Amino acid sequence: MTQVWARLVNRFDLAVAALLTWDEETLEVITTHPLLRKLEKVFLVATYLGDGYLWAALAAGLAAFGRPADRAYILMAIGVTTANIVIFRLFKALFARPRPLLIIRGPRARLVDHHSFPSGHATTAFGIASVIATVYPALWIQVLAYLIAITIGLSRVYLKEHYPLDVLCGAALGSGTAACLLPLFGRILF
Repeated sequence: MTQVWARLVNRFDLAVAALLTWDEETLEVITTHPLLRKLEKVFLVATYLGDGYLWAALAAGLAAFGRPADRAYILMAIGVTTANIVIFRLFKALFARPRPLLIIRGPRARLVDHHSFPSGHATTAFGIASVIATVYPALWIQVLAYLIAITIGLSRVYLKEHYPLDVLCGAALGSGTAACLLPLFGRILF
């Protein structure tokens, strides 16, 4: 039984090593890709908007000009976002994965933590995109919400603040949290 366990552990270690190698290689491909280099300014803006400014502006607009249902949707998004922040902060403390390149200058440098996994920007963006896609059934709104979330997530990798797996896991975490909480919030608010 001990040999079987040792082989399983060895295979797991090899799989994790291969996954981390893929993660580092994919980071390099994304950060050096000529097409993505042309979008560098878009990624800079997306990262800053992903700090919460975009979502706050959207919520303020809906609160000021929206219907009563829109205000309930804002509360749902706040609930999902709060849960996501708690969860990704716990994961960052648990895994303590260093960022790929932590050379951030200016006022933003004080706000960035040193842990990479999972991406808080991706977790939040995909959580909110999931809320938007659930409560607003128009296809163009859903596509726009996910395009914004994807752009924010990709910006985090392009700017070397996260590895691709940080963003992919953050996207899954944000979407999963939304999927779990939205039915509960729907019963409470409606």
